[in-house]
Amino acid sequence: MAYWNVDKVPYVGTSDLKSGLGFHYYQPDKVVAGKKMRDWLRFSVAYWHTFDQRLVDPFGDGTAQRPYDKYTDPMDQALAKVDAAFEFYDKLGVDFLCFHDRDLAPEGNTLRETNKNLDKVVDKIVEYQKTSGMKVLWNTSNLFTNPRFVEGAGTSPYADIFAYSAAQLKHSLEIGKRVGSENYVFWGGREGYESLWNTDMKKEQEHAAKFFHMAKDYANEIGFDAQMLLEPKPKEPTTHQYDTDAATTIAFMKEYGLDKDFKLNLEGNHANLAGHTYQHEIKTAVDAGLLGSLDANQGDKLIGWDIDEYPSNLYETTAAMYEVLLNGGIGPRGGLNFDAKPRRSSFEPNDLFYGHIVGMDSFAAGLLVADRMYQDKVLENLKAERYSSYKSGIGAEIESGKADFKSLEAYAIDKPQSELIAATHSDHLEQVKDTINHYIVDTLGK
Repeated sequence: MAYWNVDKVPYVGTSDLKSGLGFHYYQPDKVVAGKKMRDWLRFSVAYWHTFDQRLVDPFGDGTAQRPYDKYTDPMDQALAKVDAAFEFYDKLGVDFLCFHDRDLAPEGNTLRETNKNLDKVVDKIVEYQKTSGMKVLWNTSNLFTNPRFVEGAGTSPYADIFAYSAAQLKHSLEIGKRVGSENYVFWGGREGYESLWNTDMKKEQEHAAKFFHMAKDYANEIGFDAQMLLEPKPKEPTTHQYDTDAATTIAFMKEYGLDKDFKLNLEGNHANLAGHTYQHEIKTAVDAGLLGSLDANQGDKLIGWDIDEYPSNLYETTAAMYEVLLNGGIGPRGGLNFDAKPRRSSFEPNDLFYGHIVGMDSFAAGLLVADRMYQDKVLENLKAERYSSYKSGIGAEIESGKADFKSLEAYAIDKPQSELIAATHSDHLEQVKDTINHYIVDTLGK
C-alpha cells in the first residue's frame, strides 16, 4: 500500500518561483567542483523527527497526522513505519537514513525483550536495504529519554544505570554492523550536571571517557568499522553539558585519548545555542582535523532553545558549504542529516516533504554559491592581503620561528605610535558581506 500521496520529487528549476513538491536547486547528479551534488551533500533523513515526532512542544500536545496512525498496536505501527519510511526515501530521492535504537521499536519490560522487538524491525530494514540500496549514515542509542537516564548514562552516579547503558549500547553497535552504518554517533543528552554542589565533575568525565573507549573496543571486537562521532550541545536538557561546543569536546577528546578514534558530528542549532555560528563550529573541527559529519537544521534566534527547524537561511548554508569545500568534503564518511521537523502548525503528512525539500534546496544552493566564490578566490585573496605583512621582514621572522621577545622588543621599542597605526588597514567587512550577498543573488538567479 502507498502511504504518501506524492509522486517522486523532481527537479523543476527556478522558472517558477512558487514552492512546490519539486527541487529548485538540488540536482543529485549535477557535477560541482569535480563531484556530484549527491556526493558533496550525502543527504540523510532522521527517523526520529520524520516518522516518530508528534510535533509536541512544552505547552501543547502533538498535532501530527501520519498515515500509519491507524495501527494501534505498538509493534504493528513500528513495522508499518518501516514501509512508510522506505517509500518516503524513494520519493524524496535520498541515499541515507539515521536512527536511534528507540526510534524503531517499543521497549519491553527487560532489555532482552526490548532487543527482541528491535531486532524484528531491523530485520525488515535490512530486507529493504537489499532491494532499495538505502544506506545508514549513522545510528545511535537513545540514552536520555527514559526516566532511568534522569541523571545521565555514561555519567550517571548509579553503577546499575552505567551497566544498563553499556548493555543497550552493545546491542546498538551490533545493529550498526548489521545495517552497515558508516558512522556511529554519541549524543550526550543527559551527560552533564544541574549543580556542582552535588557533582563530582572529574569522576563523571572519566566515566564518560571509559564508556566511549569501551564502545570503540567492542566495535573493533565485532568488526564494526564505523567512524565514531561525538555531538556537542551546550545546554538543554541539563544546565551544563560536558560537550558544550566543538572546542570543548575536542579538548575532552584529547584529554582522554579519544581523538584518534573519534570525530565530531556538528549541528547548526546547537552551534547557535553555544553562542557560535554553524560556520565557526565547522571551521573549528576542520582545523583540528576532526570534522566527521553534519546535522542540518537551524534555530530561531528569537527563541533561544533547540527547535530543530528545517534549514532555509541561504547565507548560513553558503557559509557552511564554503568550509566544506575548503575541506574537500564533509569527511570520507560524513553527510548532512536532517535533524529537523516541521512546525507544530505544519501537521499534514506532505509537510514532511516540503520541509526536506527546502532543506535540500538550501544546502544545494549554498554549495553552488560557495563553489563560485571559491573558484573566484574572493575570500582567499582577501585573507592573503590581510595577512601579507607576515610574508617578509619581521613578519617572516615570526612565522619561521626566528623571532623571540628580545628581537621583537628591539624592532618595536622605538617605533612611534603614528607608524604603528599606519601599519593597520580597514578590513572593509561591510564590503565583504555585500560581496557575499551579490554572489548569492547572482548565482541563484542564473
